[in-house]
Amino acid sequence: MNIFENHVPLEKLKWNEPLKDHTYIKLGGKADILIQPTTKEEIVNTVNIAKTHQIPLTVIGKGSNVIIKDQGVRGITLSLSQFDQIKVYGDKIVAQSGSNIIDVSRTALHNSLTGLEFACGIPGSTGGALYMNAGAYGGQMDEVVERALVVTKNGELINMVRDDMQLGYRNSIFRADQYIILEVEFKLKPGNKDIISSTMQDLTFKRESKQPLEFPSCGSVFKRPEGHYVGKLIQECNLQGTRIGGAEISKKHAGFIINADDATAEDYLELIKLIKKTVRDQFNIELETEVIILGE
Repeated sequence: MNIFENHVPLEKLKWNEPLKDHTYIKLGGKADILIQPTTKEEIVNTVNIAKTHQIPLTVIGKGSNVIIKDQGVRGITLSLSQFDQIKVYGDKIVAQSGSNIIDVSRTALHNSLTGLEFACGIPGSTGGALYMNAGAYGGQMDEVVERALVVTKNGELINMVRDDMQLGYRNSIFRADQYIILEVEFKLKPGNKDIISSTMQDLTFKRESKQPLEFPSCGSVFKRPEGHYVGKLIQECNLQGTRIGGAEISKKHAGFIINADDATAEDYLELIKLIKKTVRDQFNIELETEVIILGE
């Protein structure tokens, strides 16, 4: 008996799916079952099936800030990457969680709305950006988010306002994994299209000139410790360019670990361990990972 029948279309299900094909870093094992829904109903149905049959449920977006371990992910992996519509209502934008946050910032530009310029170079999904309270170049999600529609792990739909979300530096209530973000509503301000465009071009240039975008990576690996820059700490430990297997600390930006040559998740995690230990030993600073590590 197919437990998904009449709940999720079969073409949206994949068995033993390699998750390296669904992450920016291009490594990691397989999902027992991968589901890529395109409607709220399919997402809620998946959550209810997982609950009813006591199947582990893991949620990913575009996989930009994620490392999947080499043994893969058991149970159901719910990928929201196809749940990606973006709509504009006056000075508000409502984006489904699987939409690219970059596309949301471009939508704001096309509608002469200011506030999301900082997100023009952040890779990954809108839901992932809220989950992490992502930010760049002086802007952060908590400054522009007004509301989110979420589903609980019990299958209940809830509207949350910004104050409910406990948004802090690279943190939110969503990291406790009790809620799955479905839609995010942004409250923006009317602005000058030329100025918005110019700001976005400037930020894009800065990002492209400083970050190793020519290699697969999962973005910034560590949170910034107060009063320090991670890249500078790693450089001062003489670790820049260090390689374990196919994973390498980027020579362009030491805060990034790139997949230089068919790296495994184990290569990556060993390099993270080495960085944390060396920085702790030399500077007595405990680095905290920003990247999310999933699987077994």
